[in-house]
Amino acid sequence: MDSDRELDVAVFGATGFAGRLVAAYLAEHAPNGTRIGLAGRSAARLEKVRAGLGDTAKDWPLLVADSADPASLAALARSARVVATTVGPYWPQGLALVAACADAGTDYADLSGEVLFERESINRYHDVAARTGARIVHSCGFDSIPSDLGVLTLHEAVSAAGDGDLEDTTLVVTALRGGFSGGTLASVIAQVDEVRANPQRRRIAADPYALSPDRSAEPQLGRERDLTRVRYDDSVGSWVGPFIMASINTRVVRRSNALQDWAYGRRFRYQEVTGFGPGPAGSVRASTFTAGLGALAAGLAFRPSRRLLSRVLPDPGEGPSEKTRRNGYFRMRLHARTSAGQHYVAEVAGRGDPGYQATAVMFGESALCLALDPDRLPRRGGVLTPATAMGPVLAGRLRSAAMTLTAEPAAEGGAG
Repeated sequence: MDSDRELDVAVFGATGFAGRLVAAYLAEHAPNGTRIGLAGRSAARLEKVRAGLGDTAKDWPLLVADSADPASLAALARSARVVATTVGPYWPQGLALVAACADAGTDYADLSGEVLFERESINRYHDVAARTGARIVHSCGFDSIPSDLGVLTLHEAVSAAGDGDLEDTTLVVTALRGGFSGGTLASVIAQVDEVRANPQRRRIAADPYALSPDRSAEPQLGRERDLTRVRYDDSVGSWVGPFIMASINTRVVRRSNALQDWAYGRRFRYQEVTGFGPGPAGSVRASTFTAGLGALAAGLAFRPSRRLLSRVLPDPGEGPSEKTRRNGYFRMRLHARTSAGQHYVAEVAGRGDPGYQATAVMFGESALCLALDPDRLPRRGGVLTPATAMGPVLAGRLRSAAMTLTAEPAAEGGAG
């Protein structure tokens, strides 16, 4: 433990919907003796959150900090080994906290699913964090831990068997049940507005390698654009359509490959889709879902229709009910073909609403991993990914928390 740091983990945004869930997870699951603090703009609201966490949290320090106050963020960063922030939308206000943690050599984790924010974080702070040793880890929730650790698990299985490199790899969402939050919606709207207003940012958002550490060194493989329409995929034996989170997840996974000197393979092609099953029924489900997704995207892109949608969609700070969170789940299968001609399948699954209950587990374990397992993690700083910052150590924690992460050769004759 760092003797000059008051805390192991500071949860910034602890009074928000996601922040309260993360704080509750840590109160229940952090090992005895873990030094945890709650941070946010209002001491009174922080006190109320702490009071609801039970005896475990009764002595947790409260830290007042504001994204608009750099001095308070610098003090927050100096106080903890890890700052775990749920304060979004992250673009652009969240960059100040990244700066404070990078400067202080403090590990950082967030729930960002915003390509523009993460690209700017890399541009501004990767070199600073690499110099101070800070691990800046974006996308530590449902986006993008299942994708990032799922591919890493595939890579480990293929490498251990000596079956070459990963090549064509597809993540298929086979089951997903959960609610939607106002915070997520606000992040989507903020990025939509940035992309529409700025052609340069539109090009960044559309680039499959938007988060690459060296764009000029990336391979030109084709077929890397995110799926936007319905098609039948022979390799997975199902009708497939778009997956709404593919635009961030695929870029995080490709960054992980590049940060590891393309360990997955120089011909690693990766896509994410939603699966709807075979046959005519699968085709109908895929078409209906994709049409609805397109209508929602179009509605959010224009202010008049956005105002109408705001009457039925949740506001920031709102999220799914406790029952919805408890009854949610997700299941994904990753199908991969290797350079040796072998086919592998990985399974990634978890209980609880993906964006909240399951995310609280993933995010809470990420914060604990950074704070409590530093000697087991790769000795590198910079703007990293879950796979490159924590990798197998985090995967082990999540398996212990009842999340499924497995990979094995596909059954002979099965879809790869």
